[in-house]
Amino acid sequence: MRRDLSRRGFMLKGMLGGAGVTLGLPVLDAMLNNSGTAFAATLGGAPLPVRFGTWFWGCGMIPARFEPKSDGANYDLPPQLAPIEPVRQHVSVLTGFDVLLDGKGNLPHISGNTAVRTGAPADIWQAIQGPTFDVTIADQIGSGAYFRSLELSADGNPRTSHSFRNGNSMNATIPNAVELYQRIFGPDFRDPNAASFTPDPKFIVRRSVLSGVTEQRAALVKRLGAADRARLDQYFTSVREMEEKLSLQLQKPPPAEACVRPEAPRALAAGADLTDFDTRRANHKLMAELLAMAVACNQTRVFNMNLTTAASDLRVAGDTTGYHQTTHEELIDRSVGYQRTVDAFAVRNMEAWADFVGAMAAIREGDGTLLDNMLIVAHSDVSYAKNHDVAGVPVMLAGRAGGKVKPGLHVRGGGQPISRVGLTAQQVMGVAVDSWGTDAMRTNRPINEILA
Repeated sequence: MRRDLSRRGFMLKGMLGGAGVTLGLPVLDAMLNNSGTAFAATLGGAPLPVRFGTWFWGCGMIPARFEPKSDGANYDLPPQLAPIEPVRQHVSVLTGFDVLLDGKGNLPHISGNTAVRTGAPADIWQAIQGPTFDVTIADQIGSGAYFRSLELSADGNPRTSHSFRNGNSMNATIPNAVELYQRIFGPDFRDPNAASFTPDPKFIVRRSVLSGVTEQRAALVKRLGAADRARLDQYFTSVREMEEKLSLQLQKPPPAEACVRPEAPRALAAGADLTDFDTRRANHKLMAELLAMAVACNQTRVFNMNLTTAASDLRVAGDTTGYHQTTHEELIDRSVGYQRTVDAFAVRNMEAWADFVGAMAAIREGDGTLLDNMLIVAHSDVSYAKNHDVAGVPVMLAGRAGGKVKPGLHVRGGGQPISRVGLTAQQVMGVAVDSWGTDAMRTNRPINEILA
């Protein structure tokens, strides 16, 4: 009769010379299911974590060149989606989900972003309603990893970010591959698969310093008004994150079978022009590969990657007119019915998206891939950039979220509020939220078509 055993929880224990000894067992049939995958699909004896990420590109798309004509599985790939063919089975495309302005002004490249991220369109980032949904999700699932979340921008600018705790608290980004490597795999990295572990004394000292002011912090909060308490809470959030990091550094990390410390990347050549798409794509692809390994090594469970700013600064080498300017100035070619240069830029954006999805799908984890154990929400800030439209802002999803999501579908929103995307993502990731958004954007309807 077969009995299932946990390898981590089943060891030989005894005494030797008056001291306790423990001997781990090799992998036995009883530790595996009939497919031989149960042990492989665990992280140190626990289920593999489900991760969450976002991916952003600016200046939207040309609807007739982007939106599939068929619904459900095996959707067609219009020209601007053609680059995702190699990863189509992992990607769902959501079209026709609208930003409902409710009489508010449409501030170009901001109103759409804030609506997708917070469920409420705002005229300025400083007026956003509460945290962006990635922050809410990070608060739910981010503990237990060294970084509660990682923010990245492939354009070299640490202020290219769409992740906010509130309008005055932007999460700055890591702007290049070298800095990302140092942050993740630098001197403080602890290999989860190393045979031995010795806590670094410097982390013991740092943790002691923070622990020593716990009572003073509590006493100070009692003496403050509501506004100051809010400011102090924002500050203490970062302190609590530091405490969690120090605590994790004093423990041996659980094994992570997919984790392999990569080699350090080369710095970009001096004077490299990140507005040139080929250079940007190379930096982005390298950052995607490093990020994928950071996730596999349990350094983070939440991430935000920005390919461009909202008013995209991309350009073709040697051309003085950038993507954003072209969306407004290029005439529609009557022979084809669209802006040719804008169309070419939109295609290149999807090449980068395919690179990103491919980087996550390339790492084997358990009996699947890293991508199978995550949900990525990709979105832009507008639909048709020439008019700054926020009706039908394009959204794509990638991954299975540990079996909670069905990938590879095209779902039409039919003018429903785009806040349904944020509500769905939060519910999939375990956030206790029944409805989300404000005014006309408030919804209690997740996108059931993509739920497994």
